[in-house]
Amino acid sequence: MPRKKTSKKDNLELEFDQPSEELEAVPVSDEDIFSIKTDAGHVDDMFSDWFLDYASYVILERAVPHANDGLKPVQRRILHSMRELEDGRYNKVANVIGNTMKYHPHGDASIGDAMVQLGQKELLIDMQGNWGNTLTGDSAAAPRYIEARLSKFALDVVFNPKTTQWLSSYDGRNKEPDTLPVKFPLLLAQGAEGIAVGLSCKILPHNFNELLDGCIALLRKEKPELVPDFPTGGIADVSEYNNGKRGGRVKVRARIETRSKLLLAITELPFGKTTTSLIDSILAANEKGKIKIARVEDNTADVVEILVYLPSGSDPETVEQALYAFTDCELSVSTNICVIENEKPHFFSAQDLLYLATEKTRNLLQLELEIQLGELEEKWHFSSLEKIFIEKRIYRRIEEEETWEAVIATVDEGLKPYKKLFKREVTQDDILRLLEIKIKRISKFDSLKADEQIKALEDDIETTKKNLKYLTKYAIKWFTELKKKYGEGRERKTVLASFERVVAQDVVIANETLYVDKKEGFAGIGMKKDEAVCKCSNLDDVIAINQEGKLIVSKVSDKAFFGKNILHIDIFNRADPNALTYCLVYRDGKTGPTLAKHFTTGGVTRDKEYDLTKGKPGSRVFYISCYPTEGGEPDAVKINLKPAPRLRKTEEEVLFKDLAVRGRSSGGNIVTKNAVRNVVRMTKAAREEAEG
Repeated sequence: MPRKKTSKKDNLELEFDQPSEELEAVPVSDEDIFSIKTDAGHVDDMFSDWFLDYASYVILERAVPHANDGLKPVQRRILHSMRELEDGRYNKVANVIGNTMKYHPHGDASIGDAMVQLGQKELLIDMQGNWGNTLTGDSAAAPRYIEARLSKFALDVVFNPKTTQWLSSYDGRNKEPDTLPVKFPLLLAQGAEGIAVGLSCKILPHNFNELLDGCIALLRKEKPELVPDFPTGGIADVSEYNNGKRGGRVKVRARIETRSKLLLAITELPFGKTTTSLIDSILAANEKGKIKIARVEDNTADVVEILVYLPSGSDPETVEQALYAFTDCELSVSTNICVIENEKPHFFSAQDLLYLATEKTRNLLQLELEIQLGELEEKWHFSSLEKIFIEKRIYRRIEEEETWEAVIATVDEGLKPYKKLFKREVTQDDILRLLEIKIKRISKFDSLKADEQIKALEDDIETTKKNLKYLTKYAIKWFTELKKKYGEGRERKTVLASFERVVAQDVVIANETLYVDKKEGFAGIGMKKDEAVCKCSNLDDVIAINQEGKLIVSKVSDKAFFGKNILHIDIFNRADPNALTYCLVYRDGKTGPTLAKHFTTGGVTRDKEYDLTKGKPGSRVFYISCYPTEGGEPDAVKINLKPAPRLRKTEEEVLFKDLAVRGRSSGGNIVTKNAVRNVVRMTKAAREEAEG
């Protein structure tokens, strides 16, 4: 028989058959095949369970922060480990990583990366050495070269063993916090980002002082105003922030200064970008011809300074707008506040998250006051007990007793007349503590000093009870003192402004030439041997109208077909399609009447063919022109007719100003039913004579 081998992994026992030379081939019956298929169903169920377990683990234990303290598990374990090592001096980051692996068994690299990211937020960790540069994107030095310790702020607001719930570590050898008792909206201050299985989290950072003001406002039953504040500064439009809810977004811009006619300087970055990535986007836009620059210099050290030199003849304002349109100088940052609460992921707004943090802080302060009150009352109880024990010389009564039980009974009997003075019952443990007092302390006992100590304890007890009674007022004072102590130098860095999205077509540089072969119907920027039409850019659209009355709008390309016998071709203004008004004379079909049409194009779809005639086969355009809708003057044309018997009038005049402007699908007005020889534009003098 084969031996069985059992393996345990993730609390799941699997059995593997070990091969044996004595095994013989056994024929497989239909029942065996049915059994195998049934087992396959069980395997599917097992994989489904495993996937759900894995997804839950990633969501709860890796990617999403907890609502209670605003930390992911690895961050919480790093801070707990640093608190264990805390002695006021710096510790090598490598030592902290090693100590953290007692709680986080996922490799030193992941812990080191998380610690660097936590330190670069400059709130909880006091750093020493090269921790990288968030402005340039430079990475930190190796963990063995850099040092860290907890900041004073972290020591004040993050830790309190008396109010912490403890769990066993993964191997059961140590205790780690379930969540840390953070008395501050840490998650909104630092921000967070994570991708789990099936959901993601992105919380934008907010200003330290504004968060404390918001906590105070909530405690005063007021509604706080919360908007992001980015460590890289820049300019932000928060009109669509939507209080941080899913679907909200913030438009962020770099701060660009005009140093001279040919020099721009970028002094602050948009959130999430470094000088390296920003310069790469500028160079890429320059290579594609979307912007025109001479060169870029990066002088960033402690502050950002990217110098953008412009070629002669450039307009700095236009180039600045082009940087916003075509590079990462302007970005849209989405937000999705997802946190763990009650062992499940929840989606909140920024105000909801601030409210949770404020209430959590208030509850922690209450718990700390209750613990403090209990400790003070215990001190008062024993100090009063000690004073009576020594002053009333109760200790002298035990000299004649021979047994320990008799000693305890004698002390208890001596304290009986005074028990009514105490706030709680005198226990045997109290008596044992009294009996542990050394004779040296008894001989040096100072009654006046003891009275002063008891009075101070009574004052502290009264103050603590008052704080508990007026807990909200105490919490407001706590936040106010916190702001006073740590708020200096944490003023808002990001300037709030409202700005419209830059239209790319308005600022792109027209550095290409559009060419056309009208007879064959081709047009593009790569047909350099053909007729030049106008300057254009890669983002422009081309409008073409051919002799059959077909209108086509297509994006600029090297070469594209617009229909043979092109009569009109130009750049199409998609932002304002009615900026031009068209004058058209055409024949309806092969033998139909000739019509005059005064129209605007309206919105169009790229590469879709539109009929400007009625669409009959054989229709032909005799004349097409256009003029600016605002301030332009419509044409006047003379239609020369072909000679015919009994035809007395050989020409017709059309003044387009007398025709109403309609849409492109309108048929137009009939001018003549006779055959047309040609249509010519009237001279200014002829038009004035016709109008007169």
